[in-house]
Amino acid sequence: MRKNSNILLISIPLLIVLAGAVIYEYGYRGVRAELNDIENAMSVKSRTLKNYVALIADKPRIEAQLAAMREGRKEDNAKMIEGQTAPLAAATLQSTVKAIITSRGGSISSERVEKPEDVDNFKMVTVTVDAIMPDIRSLSDTLHSIETQTPYLAIREMDVRIRNLREPRDLTIKLKVSGLTGGR
Repeated sequence: MRKNSNILLISIPLLIVLAGAVIYEYGYRGVRAELNDIENAMSVKSRTLKNYVALIADKPRIEAQLAAMREGRKEDNAKMIEGQTAPLAAATLQSTVKAIITSRGGSISSERVEKPEDVDNFKMVTVTVDAIMPDIRSLSDTLHSIETQTPYLAIREMDVRIRNLREPRDLTIKLKVSGLTGGR
């Protein structure tokens, strides 16, 4: 019996030590790992919250930048010919050039719309106009008006001839005028 008692005296503390090791390994260390995970998640959420607060505080500056960009876009769009498509923009260009020429005393004999050209993200529409101008002064005013027009227009080609050599008053002109559009 004494032998059984010795084994029991050795096995009970050994069982207690083993039970403590198991509890430490699977209990305490597992809880500690979960606590570390929770602390890491809290720190990540705290940093994210700080970033959101910084963005919210920066919102007025971002809105001011956006408003300035929109205003700049409107100014840039004012420099281009209006029209959702290239043919509509060409028609607008054609009517603009026609109005400029007729307001200076000229008369249109023919007008043609050229094929639109691609220029980066824009389309360049071109109109060719044959007209008769009463004198060189009205031609000069017409050219100045076309070149200083908003939306911006450019005279790509120009041919000026005297209509009647015996009476050199009327001028026959051929203009090729182009402008940019954002249309498709």
